[in-house]
Amino acid sequence: MVPSGRLYLLLLLGMAIAIALSDIFNVEVGILAALVFDAVILGLMAIDGLQARRNRVEVSRHPLGRLSIGRENPVTLSVKSGNHPVQIQVCDNYPRDFWASKPLLETLLPANTTQEFTYNVSPSQRGEFAWGDIQVRQLSPWGLAWADWKVTQSQKVAVYPDLVGLRSLSIRLTLQNTGTMRQSRRQGIGTEFAELREYRLGDDPRLVDWKATARKLGAIPTASLQVRVLEPEQEQTLIILLDRGRLMTARVKGLKRFDWGLNTTLSLALAGLSRGDKVGVGVFDKEVTTWIPPRYLPFCVTLRDPLVDAIASSPTADVKGAYSRAVALDLLAQRQVAFARLQQKGVLVLDAPADRISEQLVDRYLRLKTRNQL
Repeated sequence: MVPSGRLYLLLLLGMAIAIALSDIFNVEVGILAALVFDAVILGLMAIDGLQARRNRVEVSRHPLGRLSIGRENPVTLSVKSGNHPVQIQVCDNYPRDFWASKPLLETLLPANTTQEFTYNVSPSQRGEFAWGDIQVRQLSPWGLAWADWKVTQSQKVAVYPDLVGLRSLSIRLTLQNTGTMRQSRRQGIGTEFAELREYRLGDDPRLVDWKATARKLGAIPTASLQVRVLEPEQEQTLIILLDRGRLMTARVKGLKRFDWGLNTTLSLALAGLSRGDKVGVGVFDKEVTTWIPPRYLPFCVTLRDPLVDAIASSPTADVKGAYSRAVALDLLAQRQVAFARLQQKGVLVLDAPADRISEQLVDRYLRLKTRNQL
């Protein structure tokens, strides 16, 4: 049991009583009265704590699945009360390297009620982590003590790349393939015939199928022009190279650059596979561990650190700030020179912030597919 604030106030009241009786009678009477008062209060606390133990709430954690790095992953706790309303505090022992939205959950739970409480955790690195037990405190009926105990819920939890982002991307790609977003995917010019449909405002006149239109008009005199719908070529080869060198260990917005690159690699691979392409992935540092010669348009993707942009665009008031800004501006200038050289050699370049690179890369890739540039 842990003493409550109310108990401490009552013990202070006992001291005040002792002082008052000492002034009226003598010091011995005051001390004796304080000891008797405190003994009664502590006895009541023990009785009150026993009542809390008999009326403990039931606490459990919903099973934890695979967590995604850099994402807010929901964790749900279920609390069931007994025959009396209770005030409780619940602390889940998540890994201390994780960020949590609500480290301590507090609530007043009505009698015979089951409630669920959800908080979010955000891991900053991949791997396997130990998740501890649940610490519970319940205020006794008279409010004199907190009953304190642990609920055994320890387990091992695996943190993977951004599975949440991949899941949402998978849904989006499915909609583009079969749902309401199909039309926007077909706005470009592909190479493979998909279907015939009626002419719509904005369609390319070169795609009108005059033979099909003539056959349609022969059967239905009021029929509209027929347009050929073309889709990008399938079963192309997509090679993805991921750097795992020393510079990729630096952190950007809480994650290593390599983790941002890994999330992006998986997103782009998923987009390619959903389009029927053959996807190859190579990971390298000082040496290339896997190499498949590329036979498509070279595409260079770089991670942009928002902190460097912020330093470069911020006014300075001292020598140290001016030096930092000069370094940031020099880094940005060197990047632009490197990008220009790549573009002169026919390489496409995408330079995007780390937390937005997956989305921008997939969008750029799909546009290239639509325009038949791969």
